[in-house]
Amino acid sequence: MTDREAISYEQARDELAAVVRRLEAGGLTLEQSLDLWERGEKLAAVCAEWLDGARARLTTAMAAREAAGPGGQGGADGAGGPGGRGGRGDTAKDGPDAKDVPF
Repeated sequence: MTDREAISYEQARDELAAVVRRLEAGGLTLEQSLDLWERGEKLAAVCAEWLDGARARLTTAMAAREAAGPGGQGGADGAGGPGGRGGRGDTAKDGPDAKDVPF
């Protein structure tokens, strides 16, 4: 089991913020500071892994949407076509918003 599977992004982020606050507050021994620093490094790596995974999912979803072409036919979630959310359609803005993300 990887660290990413053991802890959620939000848990890792919140714990990392607490580690930073403790280090910034001072008053720790050198050994305590080093232990906290090492934990912070691990938590930062977990956060980076989660974010890399999210970025890959978004890239895949956007590539599938682009491959579906105008009108969004053939989307993995069946949302394309007339009345669907796939494709660019006649929207005034460009790019996905939260409703367009397939997860």
